[in-house]
Amino acid sequence: MTTHFITAEIDLQETPAELLKVIETELNKQGEPLRWAITSVDVNQQKATVEAVVTKNTQSLVVSAELEVDS
Repeated sequence: MTTHFITAEIDLQETPAELLKVIETELNKQGEPLRWAITSVDVNQQKATVEAVVTKNTQSLVVSAELEVDS
């Protein structure tokens, strides 16, 4: 398992609940979020910048690579 620092730009949503769902969905694409924060908001562009620390299971990545080689 490895840890990664990521930054994501998220479109602002109509409600805080919708924004939370979009942030969690986007971060889950990158791994398992350990912690995250909205670090800036651009009201003119309607974007929020989210910084996060996520973990990725490197063991499954190795298995996938081995399966591709064996095919």
